[in-house]
Amino acid sequence: MAKNLLIVESPAKAKTIEKFLGSNFQVKSCYGHIRDLEKDEMGIDIDHGFEPRYIVPDEKQKVVSELRKLAKSSDEVWLASDEDREGESISWHLAEVLGLDPATTKRIVFHEITKPAIQKAVANPRTINMNLVNAQQARRVLDRIVGFEISPVLWRKIGMQRSLSAGRVQSVAVKLIVEKEREINDFNTESSFAIVAGFTAKDINNKDVAFTAEGARQKQIGDAEAFLKSCFGANYKVNDIQVKPGKRTPAAPFTTSTLQQEASRKLGYSVSKTMQVAQRLYENGHITYMRTDSVSLSETATAAISAEIAASYGQQYLQVRKYKNKNESAQEAHEAIRPTYMDKHSLNEDDGRRLYELIWKRTIASQMADAVLEKTTVKIGISTTPAELSASGEVVKFDGFLKVYTEGTDDEDEQDASRLPLLAVGQALQFVEMTATEKFTRPGARYTEASLVKKLEELGIGRPSTFAPTISTIEKRGYVEKKDKEGTKRSIRKLRLVANAVTQLLEAEVFGTEKSKLFPTDLGFVVTDFLNKHFDNVMDYGFTANIEGKFDKIAEGKQVWSSMVRDFYDPFHKDVNLTMETAERATGERIIGEDPESRRPVLARMGKYGPMAQIGSPDDEEKPRYASLRAGQSIETITLAEALDLFRLPFSLGTHQGMEVTVGIGKYGPYVKMGEQFISLPRGEDPLAVDMPRALALVGEKAEADAPIATHQNLPVTKGKGRFGPFIKWNDLYINIPRAYNFDTLTQADCSALIEQKVAKEANRFIQQWPAEKITIENGRWGPFLRFGKKMLKLGREGKSKFTPEEAATVTLEEVKAMILTQVPSAFDKKLPAAKTAAKTGAKKPVAKKAASSKSAAAKPKAAAKRK
Repeated sequence: MAKNLLIVESPAKAKTIEKFLGSNFQVKSCYGHIRDLEKDEMGIDIDHGFEPRYIVPDEKQKVVSELRKLAKSSDEVWLASDEDREGESISWHLAEVLGLDPATTKRIVFHEITKPAIQKAVANPRTINMNLVNAQQARRVLDRIVGFEISPVLWRKIGMQRSLSAGRVQSVAVKLIVEKEREINDFNTESSFAIVAGFTAKDINNKDVAFTAEGARQKQIGDAEAFLKSCFGANYKVNDIQVKPGKRTPAAPFTTSTLQQEASRKLGYSVSKTMQVAQRLYENGHITYMRTDSVSLSETATAAISAEIAASYGQQYLQVRKYKNKNESAQEAHEAIRPTYMDKHSLNEDDGRRLYELIWKRTIASQMADAVLEKTTVKIGISTTPAELSASGEVVKFDGFLKVYTEGTDDEDEQDASRLPLLAVGQALQFVEMTATEKFTRPGARYTEASLVKKLEELGIGRPSTFAPTISTIEKRGYVEKKDKEGTKRSIRKLRLVANAVTQLLEAEVFGTEKSKLFPTDLGFVVTDFLNKHFDNVMDYGFTANIEGKFDKIAEGKQVWSSMVRDFYDPFHKDVNLTMETAERATGERIIGEDPESRRPVLARMGKYGPMAQIGSPDDEEKPRYASLRAGQSIETITLAEALDLFRLPFSLGTHQGMEVTVGIGKYGPYVKMGEQFISLPRGEDPLAVDMPRALALVGEKAEADAPIATHQNLPVTKGKGRFGPFIKWNDLYINIPRAYNFDTLTQADCSALIEQKVAKEANRFIQQWPAEKITIENGRWGPFLRFGKKMLKLGREGKSKFTPEEAATVTLEEVKAMILTQVPSAFDKKLPAAKTAAKTGAKKPVAKKAASSKSAAAKPKAAAKRK
């Protein structure tokens, strides 16, 4: 048994570090946090200094038990969790659970997982920094308070089956996205006409080189036409040339946020994917610690980078730089993200190579010479008018850091400077053509995940370790969607001057195309407006950033964490109570107009199951009519015409083969129904445009798709494409098609092989089954478990929490039902028919209201049955 036990967070990290230490060390992983706050009553004692009540979750009991045994049998325990506040907190929790003294237990930190770094850390241990622990504890406690106190308010005042939550950082992030969307919705587009003239001139090889020059923009098409006509018969010559030296300086090495932004621009990675890949690169010893807001490089690293630049590119490309953080509170680590070995330009492994190369290039470029440029501006005179045209270009005289790396940009309008031929003042130019093209102003771009991180960092909200989980949370909660948006076609007017004649053209362009942008949902709008109204402090950008500053003071030992939380809690708790008592229910209601038939108001609002349109109000004699909004529609932007169209569904197209054919919209989107069969419309197809021929075509396509492609044991095999990709279906068994098979050309042999593999796998899955009760006992990764309907439940009873597969096979149905009832008390409740319920409870029979018109009744949307 090794004398020393060293504990890290991840198995990969443990495996890498163990290679560098001798036999005296055993390196084990705690798999991240081993304790968390209790769920009951927030897990915080509000009345006694916000004392947290921590527990070891069930899934960590085995890990903790193993670590306790190892700790008892070791001479000394070393804690080597990550160097940020989160890591310091993990070390403290380990000390508490393992019975170690935080004041004497050896704690080591390192920026990179290399042999010299690990050996240096072991030679220079410290103790647990309680200031960092308290800063992390303050963040955890305060965020738990905000979530636990505001979330019930949202459940009561908005609804949505207790799926809503609020958070100190997540709610502010959603607010940014909501404000951006409203800014875009309120933007008034204006047009103008861009003047561009084409010329040719001779280069040094006496070859014609084409280039363009721009004139002043014209506001109206009449102004643009007048300008082009003023150039009839004109001669063009160079009036002036201005040549100015310029330079471009490399960007600083990566921090967490700049790595997330650049990986998004250059690699198309999401923020969470970037962090997952970076985590693996760090744990495998390829890069330094990846959660940092520092841009500095160590002297050792700078020397290694300098040597690599000199060897690979030459001494003229080297320019040593020291970068300083703009953010004075940068504290998560002490060095930027960089490769651990600069002579390793790439990796052999596929996973992580692209991100590693991006980090390597950025690091190398940060210590390279400036790029030397020559910027040229040429003024071109027009003989028939005093107006001038302007052409500009850029020549790279020395590429410097551009030899390795060019930083990306979020500016969608940014264009690279063009190249110009060698020109001289007074030189006559050969005119080709001049155009005046209609251009439209555009609102600011929606946020990508990376540009949202950039904005949060600019506002001082959150820290490197919080960006990725914040974005994941707001997407999972349904407040924000990351999606693509198809562009819209529009006509643009264009004038063209050639040979003293102006012609007018009408061209088309697609605008508004978006890729992987963040869009607020209607729920995001409603929740943000509610929080803005009732919890303005929590939603204030400056206030949220100020809280981050207080966490920094706690980390520096300048503020007591519990006092800071108390200062926040007292006024906040009063707001919570006041809101719960006095706030009205929030629906985001927006009156759109009036129904021309009934003269009742038409509005859009949030309902129990999502955004919907409504005609009338509950106070009317006739009941209101409701219709769910379609995908892509929003409470904020839906028009009266679009809302009224929703009430046309479902509608009948007539009958075919004795069965009614209808078009409607349900839980799973627009559909065609023939008899009892539902057929989903292809994505993007307008249900209101479906006629009988199209409906029958869809029915035919569905019948063809559902036709058997093979048989197995005398039962048909069909195929289809579902939520999780292509599949075949046999005997109510769905089998996903692996990539090794060609879905379009599946043979009888292929189908039989896939079915037999699935059946064999399913045979090992079920221990016991009661189909009529919808109850099964199944083998799981962590042992047998119960499945009741769609719910996965624990298989256990008092005195026995775990069963072996053999023991699970002997459990009776009655015992299983008892286990289910302890976890789902209402599992077997049967709802009485309405009449019996009323009689049993003594409820009065409701007063009959005026019957709705047949048209109104038919217009109520019907939920489609679940369709494949």
